[in-house]
Amino acid sequence: MKFTKSIYLLAVMGVSYGLASCSASGDHPGTEYAPQMYHSVAYEPLTQIRDTDQGNWLSNREDEIGEFHNSNPNNPHGMNMREPAPNTVPRNKDGFLPYRLGVDDIEASNDITNPLEPTDQVIAEGRQLYTQYCSTCHGPGGEGDGLAGEVVGGVANLKGGAYLELSEGHIFHVITHGKGRMLPHGSQISIDRRWKIVHYVKQEIQN
Repeated sequence: MKFTKSIYLLAVMGVSYGLASCSASGDHPGTEYAPQMYHSVAYEPLTQIRDTDQGNWLSNREDEIGEFHNSNPNNPHGMNMREPAPNTVPRNKDGFLPYRLGVDDIEASNDITNPLEPTDQVIAEGRQLYTQYCSTCHGPGGEGDGLAGEVVGGVANLKGGAYLELSEGHIFHVITHGKGRMLPHGSQISIDRRWKIVHYVKQEIQN
């Protein structure tokens, strides 16, 4: 009986010691079980370190390869990202092509047409987006009388003069890259939403 109790006590002490040894405290980071599960070597998409000895001094990989080695042996030239098929162009999830024109290509933007049909739903969504992103400066009616526009000054009156002749592509370009006092909004508003705003401006504000 006493022997059984002793064995039980030793087992409890062993388990307690094991659990305590895994905990982190002070300068001791603790002991990790299966560290490769926590620190797996990621394949970087745009870099390939093919030297298997790179980072060998700190590696604890099971394959005994250096910690920094990240070349993918399953792809040509050890690449981690496969090259796209020849003559293909990437599209986003909605099927829109990337906008390639730079800041200074504003004249070329006149040749771009709106890919969205001006349906009632598109224009209604454009109205909502215009209210959210544009009315603060341009005003609810596009006359440049928004609260922020009155403070900043020099905000375009979309209902006046040459602004009525602006092409859809020009307006999209300015929303994307900005112009004058207007800052670029391409990083804040997706491509399809910018085109919806353009439809609202041309179909409702400027009509």
